[in-house]
Amino acid sequence: MHKEERIKLFKSMSSSERQELILNKMKARGIEVGSGVPNSKYDNKEVYELIHIVNCFPELREKK
Repeated sequence: MHKEERIKLFKSMSSSERQELILNKMKARGIEVGSGVPNSKYDNKEVYELIHIVNCFPELREKK
C-alpha cells in the first residue's frame, strides 16, 4: 500500500478505529502504553530529531 493510500485510509477511520489500530501496532512491536521514562517530559523537537535519526539507521530499530 502506498503512502497516499495509507493516509487516505487513516483519515477515513473514526477516532476509536485509529486508536485501536495504533494500539495493535504498538502491541505487535512489543511497546506498552506508558512505557516511556517515568516523571520525564519530552521536548517535541528533540523527539522528532531522534525519530528522524533512527529512520536513517534501520539497525537501531531492530530489537537485539
